[in-house]
Amino acid sequence: MINFIFLILGFFHPFYVSVTEINHNAKTKSIEISTKIFFDDLEADLEESYKLKLDIIKPTDKAQLDKCLADYIRKSLIVKIDGKVYTANYIGYEIQGEAAWCYLEIPKINKVGTIEVNNSILYNLRKEQINMLNVTVGGKRQSTKLNYPERKVMMKF
Repeated sequence: MINFIFLILGFFHPFYVSVTEINHNAKTKSIEISTKIFFDDLEADLEESYKLKLDIIKPTDKAQLDKCLADYIRKSLIVKIDGKVYTANYIGYEIQGEAAWCYLEIPKINKVGTIEVNNSILYNLRKEQINMLNVTVGGKRQSTKLNYPERKVMMKF
């Protein structure tokens, strides 16, 4: 029912939201990151940021698009674990419906006490942007939302 309401609202009143999932995988000792962004907004922000004409659905140069996406996500989603900033490895992206899911990973993270996230995804594009954040460590999940211009949040586990 809630999905239906959001679908109807999307037709009458546009909303701008991304959802980022951060999970500490204790088995692989890594931080798994996935972020869901409406692909039309992402494409517009990438084109503005990199001064390129891009097509996320049917890229003419997939390597160039992946390079831009990796750079954009790394600059827009900065993760600090226990006080140390880590550079996430870009894995790739996929399209699901109206959204692009971008995947990243930070290897060699044995345990997590605190996670600080600086999330400015699509902030260059819209002042109405809301970035949702879900973080799971040791089976404990914490969630928050960042309304433009808010960027930073710290979570303790």
